[in-house]
Amino acid sequence: MQDQASALPLAGVTVLEMGTFITGPCAGMLLADLGARVIKVEQPGSGDPFRAYKGSLYSPHFQTYNRNKQSITLDTRGADDLAAFDALVGEADVFIQNFRPGVAKKLGVDFERLKSINERLVYASISGFGASGPDADRPAFDTVAQAASGFLRLLVNPEHPRVVGPAIADAMTGFYTAQGVLAALYRRQQTGQGGLVETSMFEAMAHFNLDDFTHLFAADQVMGPYSRPHVSQSYVFQCSDGLWLALHMSSPPKFWENLALAVERPDMLAQPAFASRDARIAHYEDVVAYLAPIFAARTRPDWLARLRELEVPSAPVATTVEVLENEQAKHLQLEVRTSGPMGLFRTIRSPLSFDGQRNLAVTAPPLLGQDNEAVLGRPAQAAE
Repeated sequence: MQDQASALPLAGVTVLEMGTFITGPCAGMLLADLGARVIKVEQPGSGDPFRAYKGSLYSPHFQTYNRNKQSITLDTRGADDLAAFDALVGEADVFIQNFRPGVAKKLGVDFERLKSINERLVYASISGFGASGPDADRPAFDTVAQAASGFLRLLVNPEHPRVVGPAIADAMTGFYTAQGVLAALYRRQQTGQGGLVETSMFEAMAHFNLDDFTHLFAADQVMGPYSRPHVSQSYVFQCSDGLWLALHMSSPPKFWENLALAVERPDMLAQPAFASRDARIAHYEDVVAYLAPIFAARTRPDWLARLRELEVPSAPVATTVEVLENEQAKHLQLEVRTSGPMGLFRTIRSPLSFDGQRNLAVTAPPLLGQDNEAVLGRPAQAAE
């Protein structure tokens, strides 16, 4: 496993992360997954607020975005801790923070000051709505960014309006930040200079919502929650055992011809609602009404076997337990394990392979201040 880790493309890169909650920690984790040494700089006593969970400082939320990192505790508002931090900055390649505008300067970790210490430093700054402008000081959380960027309305069911799904805006902002850091590191190879990489949750989600904007620009169409499912001809159906499956029928006629065979309705495509792709889009609800009782008559395993045999694009609407039990997931070694400070740590490995080799090495998320002695030469902070 050590050979795998040392062969990763970011081996030798040192990242200082002053990230909290998701956006900054996600960016740091993505770089750590690629082999970077990521040192998470946290407030003494409490650390990243995402740690707090039922009286402990090792929540599932924190674990999600903080594997493969070290943790040290520094309060840069104090002279001694600021000097220790500056020493780390002098040797670092990347610094990541996701404070609200103005906070980094108060903590003594703003771009201009850190650049004066290390001009090769790539400094990544994440905000909610940008570093300037009328909304710069607005607080931004995942749902706020999804809504403000136009993305949330594509997820909300108009008949039963509820916010659904995971923290997409937080995670995607972390992904875009990591992409920006990688580009800046490449530029530094050419110029020898670091620089400032900035993004915001608002900008990241607007770009992630690009298809929505492109339809507006190219076709003067404002998309809704059913626009893409109708056009892509995507469906979910409940089977007789109460389990759900999904179909993505797209446009090739053979998908629908084979579906007609699978559901044993050879004359199905002669009906007006099924006659063409345009007809199926226009009569989407009629298609659902026709197929739903058919799928409700048999179990999901029965249907999935039939659909797979006839090469109809389909999959179970799987739970996380079912994903891990899937033979393809086992073949790809998606789950990786290691011992951690709280016992067995399980996670999903990075999806990237290099030169045909998957990296199966992982270290558990650190306890608060776990690496103070190794990094700072100070006693490790007592575990909470």
